[in-house]
Amino acid sequence: SIGGNTMGVENIPLLHAENIYKEFSPDATQKKNIRVLKGINFTLYEGEIVSIVGASGSGKSTFLHILGTLDTPSAGNVYYKNRNVQSMRDDELMKLRNREIGFVFQFHHLLPEFTALENIMLPSMVAGEQMKRAKQRATELLCEVGLEERMFHTPNELSGGEQQRVAIARALVNEPHIVFADEPTGNLDSENSEQLQELFLKFNKERNQAFVIVTHSELFAEKSNRILRIADGNFVTP
Repeated sequence: SIGGNTMGVENIPLLHAENIYKEFSPDATQKKNIRVLKGINFTLYEGEIVSIVGASGSGKSTFLHILGTLDTPSAGNVYYKNRNVQSMRDDELMKLRNREIGFVFQFHHLLPEFTALENIMLPSMVAGEQMKRAKQRATELLCEVGLEERMFHTPNELSGGEQQRVAIARALVNEPHIVFADEPTGNLDSENSEQLQELFLKFNKERNQAFVIVTHSELFAEKSNRILRIADGNFVTP
């Protein structure tokens, strides 16, 4: 299903996952490991929006975390711009996560003692950005997500939808090439879900940022360039 931005998808692989397996050993009583992912291959191109859908427990989030370097595969390799992520040192990986990748989760993970503005500034400060520039960029993003009047509110003074918009702005503050979103509308009502979807489409169109979105929402998925369905540890054709 085609939606979002098809311009700028020029067959430039931003990310490539090759033969990804993931096993978990649940507890000492279990003799056999549980294999969650079974040889998945995936390529993401510049400016694409890809949705990954599947039943609970199908391995969607596990795969997303491996793509985003938050988890490591039991076997297989992930390449970011043709560079093997597994060969990177810890400091290189931290830099990659901070500057090249953005994350949005079902739970916003905002720091409660910080204002909306300060939460958005954090990744820039970690990247060594000057305070003035970080503040300016965070302010611009707050305006873009429609929260300029909530700038100095802390998370407990914001609604669920507003908190998630702050989380999106935080994910985008360092202008990443890829944004990984794990059930970003999972805790939101339909109106807020729609607003969030529109924001993703807007940033994709205006900045050519690629999005990989794990979602239960078929409506959300329909707006992607590609929908991939995962079942029994691999992608399946509908």
